[in-house]
Amino acid sequence: MKKKFITKLLIILTISLAVGFLGHVSLAANKSHVKKLKKTKKCNRCDLRGANLNGLNLTRARLKGANLSRAKLRRTKMRSADMRSANLSRADLRRANLRSAKMYRANLTRADFRNANLRGADLRNTNLKGAKFKGANLTGAKLKGSKGGNFKGAKGVKK
Repeated sequence: MKKKFITKLLIILTISLAVGFLGHVSLAANKSHVKKLKKTKKCNRCDLRGANLNGLNLTRARLKGANLSRAKLRRTKMRSADMRSANLSRADLRRANLRSAKMYRANLTRADFRNANLRGADLRNTNLKGAKFKGANLTGAKLKGSKGGNFKGAKGVKK
């Protein structure tokens, strides 16, 4: 009886450790993709998960279909950037300049847009579940077909 208990306990511990390890595997951007983006501002369908891109000038960058989940994009200049169908879930875009950015059909789940400039941005048909927009400027932004989003304290919201 005691042997069975110890065996079960070891199995449970092993499974717990394995799940814990897999749950904490770091989402890391492809370094060559980050380098390419910084050099050319063109990186469609790139793997930029968790990349630190804070403060970069990515004006008119081409990031269509790119994976930017959990990317750090604070104060990044992304005016007129093309991020259609990109994954920006949980991305930190606080104080970013996204004026006229194209994010049509992007995944913006739990993205942080607090105090960001989204004037004239195209956010149509996006998933905004859990996204934060406090202090953001959404004057002239297109939000038709988008779902979710906390716009409390945002400026210029017309949905």
